[in-house]
Amino acid sequence: MHNWSDELTQLLSWHGLLSLLTLSVLEIVLGIDNIIFISMAVNRLSKPLQGRARTIGLVLALLVRAIMLFSIGWIAGLKHPFFNLGPYGITGKALILLGGGLFLLLKTWKELRTAIGRQSNNTPQKPAKASFRAVIFQIILIDFVFSFDSILAAVGLSGIILIMVGAVVISMGLMILFSGKVAAFINRHPGIKIIALVFLLVVGGLLVAEGLIDCYNTTLPETKHLHLNKNYAYAALGFSLLVELFNIRRRRHSA
Repeated sequence: MHNWSDELTQLLSWHGLLSLLTLSVLEIVLGIDNIIFISMAVNRLSKPLQGRARTIGLVLALLVRAIMLFSIGWIAGLKHPFFNLGPYGITGKALILLGGGLFLLLKTWKELRTAIGRQSNNTPQKPAKASFRAVIFQIILIDFVFSFDSILAAVGLSGIILIMVGAVVISMGLMILFSGKVAAFINRHPGIKIIALVFLLVVGGLLVAEGLIDCYNTTLPETKHLHLNKNYAYAALGFSLLVELFNIRRRRHSA
């Protein structure tokens, strides 16, 4: 039986509170791609529904992460091959990463073409409307895929369920509070929107690459497994945003 009182004692210690703070910040960083996707997905809804869809999407992301934290044994089982293609084992994790990555690539490429088309025309075009249920379904799907990074990072840093759940709740609460402002900022600045879409394309490619690497790792002993470093993607996003922020400031002064 799980010892919740012992976990509560660890959470309320200085070391536990520091772990909670560190993990909360990490969850916010890993949630950037999620909040960008949600901002893009709700754009096809009418204005009154956008805020509601963002909130529901992030609440669902919180629920997905919490459920996965309490199902960490099931997640560990996804590392074992379901079947083989030649020497390569196809795991449940690989299937989720490959499927989610391909979905994100196709969805983002379509959005990027639409955004570029609107910018190249003199007359602005409204994006085609989508149903509320379709948008929520897309958010649930991509939340599930993005949750893997979040959960694996949480388990690697802490391993204490109460600390991990607390960090997820704090990070998602902050995202819900500021998601509207982030979405408004992205939509107000076309350059930022293009950067966000390209970033999602990169994330989709990284998910596909991670799925393929996971298949390749089944041919190697665990000590020699390859791991994909995604820090370069976040660093590139930060640099691109910094350059665009300087451009926005320059345009304001020259106007």
